[in-house]
Amino acid sequence: MTEAMFRFTLAGIIGLAIPAILRAQSAAPSAAPPDTTPKITFGGFVDTYYAYDFNKPPLFDRAFTTQPARSNEFNANLAFLEAKLDAPRIRGRFALQAGTSVQANYFNEPRVGVISGPSLSQLIQEAVVGVKLANNLWVDGGIFFSHIGEEYWISRDNPTYTRSIVADFTPYYQSGVKLTWQATPKLTAQLDVVNGWQIISENNTGKSAGIRIDYASKPNLVFSYYNFLGDEVPVTPVPITVPTVGGLRFFNGVGVKGNLTEKWLLLAEFDYGIQGRTGLTTANWYGGTLIGRYQATSAVAIIGRVERFDDPDQVLILTGLPDPFNVNGASLGVDVTPASRVLWRSEVRGFHGKHAVFPKDFSGPSKDDAFVVTSFALTF
Repeated sequence: MTEAMFRFTLAGIIGLAIPAILRAQSAAPSAAPPDTTPKITFGGFVDTYYAYDFNKPPLFDRAFTTQPARSNEFNANLAFLEAKLDAPRIRGRFALQAGTSVQANYFNEPRVGVISGPSLSQLIQEAVVGVKLANNLWVDGGIFFSHIGEEYWISRDNPTYTRSIVADFTPYYQSGVKLTWQATPKLTAQLDVVNGWQIISENNTGKSAGIRIDYASKPNLVFSYYNFLGDEVPVTPVPITVPTVGGLRFFNGVGVKGNLTEKWLLLAEFDYGIQGRTGLTTANWYGGTLIGRYQATSAVAIIGRVERFDDPDQVLILTGLPDPFNVNGASLGVDVTPASRVLWRSEVRGFHGKHAVFPKDFSGPSKDDAFVVTSFALTF
């Protein structure tokens, strides 16, 4: 995002925030009461797994998904410890993490300068502080979960164990500042100014912005719109002399998530993005997923998914080959809750692509890939 566009976006954010602040202050007492009920809680989560990829990747690393990241191996997908503070006018969360999904997802953290890169960034799940500016209006700053998408970083919070391709190739985390406004009991709006597309360390001189709007038509059924606008050209030590993907990125997504009935949960998402390219025409991509979860008993759920992702210009998904990523997928899973705070999840998932882009043992790439995974997770 250019400096002029950044100033324009920041002015828009301030312009939207000021009326809400003034309205709230006019109705509120002149002196806010002190915080008398701060609550500090501690917790954690451990997700262990075993996965087997039928393409038998020679170095055990699976391609294109952050979980499961390894094949034919027992390992920790995600483990974290957290501390949270909640009070009437302040809030915050600090969480440290580790696991193979962390290594996979933070692999591309920018390495610009000496004090940069994933060595520290990947350990910080969130480090965010927030202050209540007015009734129903908060400002938060630091490292926090992304405003994009319908699936979350923590595996237990998603209807499927593995995350959809549209989730794995949009940000799970951001670094910056955000305003969250509960406009009505049904409508929430969020405005973000961040370093860039899933980065903590900065990789250029610009900043990016995005919004998210959630409308709860029912208490457990939410419709969402989210977007992102920013310059995705990283700084380089020498001028770029060949055409590359990189420039102003404009991304939009819509989704719905919630309970259709007491037993059925639905998640649907569709994303579309465009991006300028140095010396070339505009690139674009799209992706979508549809997930249904049926709670068969109090302890057992069955989950199905279909999905598609098409990135013809290799903007988000670099295959390492001339052919791009144009893939359909499906999965079937079973969740069992054998005891409180314990979750056992198993899933089989397959992909079929237009091109041979999936690594396969030592015989070369394949159009198809499939794997099975089982996980035990504990929340404490």
